[in-house]
Amino acid sequence: MILRHHHAATTGRADHATGSEQGRTPRQDAPPQTDVLVVGGGINGVGIARDLAGRGLRVVLCERDDLAAHTSSSSTKLIHGGLRYLEYREFGLVRKALQERELLLRAAPHITAALRFVMPHAPHMRPAWLIRLGLFLYDHLARRAWLPASGGLDLRRHPAGAPLRADYARGFVYSDGWVDDARLVALCAVDAAERGACVLTHTACLRAERAADAWTATLQGEGGPPTQLRARALVNAAGPWAERFLKTALHEADGAAPRERGALRLVRGSHIVVPRLFDHDDAYILQADDRRIVFAIPYEHDFTLIGTTDVEVDDPAAGAHVSEAEIAYLCAQVNRYFRAAVEPAQVVWSYAGVRPLLEDHAGDPAAATRDYRLEFDVSGAPLLTVWGGKITTFRKLAEQAADRLCAALGEPRPAWTATAALPGGDLGAWIGPLRRPDEDFARFVEAVARRVPWLPGALAQRYARAYGSRIDQILRAADASQAGALRDLGEEVAPGLYEAELRYLQQVEWACCADDVLWRRSKLGLHLTPAQRAAVAAWFDRQQPKA
Repeated sequence: MILRHHHAATTGRADHATGSEQGRTPRQDAPPQTDVLVVGGGINGVGIARDLAGRGLRVVLCERDDLAAHTSSSSTKLIHGGLRYLEYREFGLVRKALQERELLLRAAPHITAALRFVMPHAPHMRPAWLIRLGLFLYDHLARRAWLPASGGLDLRRHPAGAPLRADYARGFVYSDGWVDDARLVALCAVDAAERGACVLTHTACLRAERAADAWTATLQGEGGPPTQLRARALVNAAGPWAERFLKTALHEADGAAPRERGALRLVRGSHIVVPRLFDHDDAYILQADDRRIVFAIPYEHDFTLIGTTDVEVDDPAAGAHVSEAEIAYLCAQVNRYFRAAVEPAQVVWSYAGVRPLLEDHAGDPAAATRDYRLEFDVSGAPLLTVWGGKITTFRKLAEQAADRLCAALGEPRPAWTATAALPGGDLGAWIGPLRRPDEDFARFVEAVARRVPWLPGALAQRYARAYGSRIDQILRAADASQAGALRDLGEEVAPGLYEAELRYLQQVEWACCADDVLWRRSKLGLHLTPAQRAAVAAWFDRQQPKA
């Protein structure tokens, strides 16, 4: 069965949605005044809100849907410099991303992991000397503190060669990282809120009018009347909708729309998930026959994630649908390398996201730059629009945006995020002095097993990976009972999903419905049956206030 996943805001509800979209968490009211209003709850919006809140500014973030409801939960889940961008001479972008790579791995060792990538050599695609040169640059464009260097592989002897077709005898290997993209967004939002930001999900910014010294914004939450908010500055971090937001929602005091200078190229990236294709923990980077790159990545223990495509679209909402042609394309590219053929009928899940790329007039969408530009308009109250960007560079983008906003508001505050852990990422209280992220996380898992021996191993591993040092907030009820047992976590709503976790996600991470939990805060939806997913939806339905 093919389970096609489209984000709820794209089609009204996801194809796999299993219950009411109601049962919202208690809404936080926006203050009447703030320093900065950030519009957009994707990775760039929450990153900017987090940075500004940590500098002591008053921040309100509004997102019309769920956090990471669109592009930021539809990535290939990689922290990487972008090896293939070297071919397009994007040396500055690659260097910037490589500098951020280890910072992010250290900041969030629970939701990230180092990953080795195996590239089988296809001589007719790119010569070995060119690949070696690219890998040399990749190793040396930025400092690596602990990630292993690249090298060559004899695929006839290496475990990574076993699932490959016999004609691939030689290959290369290099290091990058993996990240749970939607949890990264959620944790940045949690950090922003804990530093004083007001985070409003399911709240649209209908209109914002600029005067010389402030913006007056009209916000519309679900089920409530519009409210007005006055902000000294406004950030347009609407991702694929950034151009549309400028054109339709922003107005000068005289009624005109702000001058528009940026331009986006909307490119859909589609992914498929199939049963696991190989037994080891390395990923593959495969050269497609059109000279693009396709990844095959270990995913959720039982699966392999394959992606991505580059298809230009006109509309960010209507375009976020995986096509049959893209599924066939991804299967065909993988089948050029693996012994066991992958057929479209084996796809258990698929998802697509529309990436807002800078318009650089590259003919091939795959060649379009993945860099970002911050457009700053101070012809009245400051307006900062984010064009482009990628997950790996979100922290740097946010830091640069916060620097410019603080300067424009006359409140220069020092940057701070380069050395700060994300919520759950500081494992020191559990394991003592930190060493390197992969070792630290392994020691943390061992510490959890010792401290919470009644927690089943698979559940302990999942909690550790999702929540890091904040696992104690899930286990609080069990700790209070002294004896400590699974029954203290409340009803097991679905296999391995207890009420204690659901309440935490609802009360702390803005989870409002089953989809928020099963497909963004986790990927448990992949492991559950339709009836089990329906049970989670029913639990959320029961949380609705009684009429």
